[in-house]
Amino acid sequence: MPYALSDVLAVAERLWPVSGAEGWDAPGLVSGSPTQSVASIHLVVDAVAESLDDAIAAGADLVIAHHPLLMFGVKSVAETHYKGSVLAKLIRSNTALLAAHTNADVVADGTSAVLAEKLGLIDTRPIVPSAAEGTGLGRVGRLADATSLGRLARAVADVLPPTAGGVRVAGSYDLPVQTVAVCGGAGDSLLSDPAVVAADVYLTADLRHHPASEAREQHLLGAGPALIDVSHWASEWLWLERAATQLRQALPEASVTVSEVRTDPWDFAIVQ
Repeated sequence: MPYALSDVLAVAERLWPVSGAEGWDAPGLVSGSPTQSVASIHLVVDAVAESLDDAIAAGADLVIAHHPLLMFGVKSVAETHYKGSVLAKLIRSNTALLAAHTNADVVADGTSAVLAEKLGLIDTRPIVPSAAEGTGLGRVGRLADATSLGRLARAVADVLPPTAGGVRVAGSYDLPVQTVAVCGGAGDSLLSDPAVVAADVYLTADLRHHPASEAREQHLLGAGPALIDVSHWASEWLWLERAATQLRQALPEASVTVSEVRTDPWDFAIVQ
């Protein structure tokens, strides 16, 4: 029996309270009516044409995207722009769209927590704690057994879905590492956090040149972590299955699926 979208929204609010979102963020319902029926839910990282076309073709009544389609203000939803185009497709197909972004990052089973778990980290805690125990941005923990930076990077590559950019590392291959800080998505704003500085290695995505260069120089002086830089999409894709499991438990009559569409923006790389 299908659920009303309002019932699904109530579950989403319980799992990923909007109150936990950053002030600049735009989580919540993007399109759809609270009274419409939802029998099929499809989870994606990015609300882009390919992933939404896939969801519509599969007959999804609701798409839950990690990254909001309308993150920042737009002046037009004309179909000459991709945001207007995908919104029009969603509305015509009666497919609702919900975003769960930083509010899904900070919860106990959020993006960074899942990434840390997949890497086998133990005794984890948030890098930037929120008010509720066990919640907050990023995670820092330790490996049960120390390893080398190179072997850890290989393990990261094995855990994450493949992308053109692969896994980039700043630090010696044989460097011993045990304390690991992680932040799914773009995490260079946390480079100076004491928990990150004290870690042996920091794993995140979208590291820009200057912050990464400065962090590398500090590491060479013995005052900061080695760096592992991965795809933004890949670092957060792992969370979708955890979210799907939670939704299946809360909404047992609904079909819940996870997108296999790679929405990392890069298609290939040339190794020099």
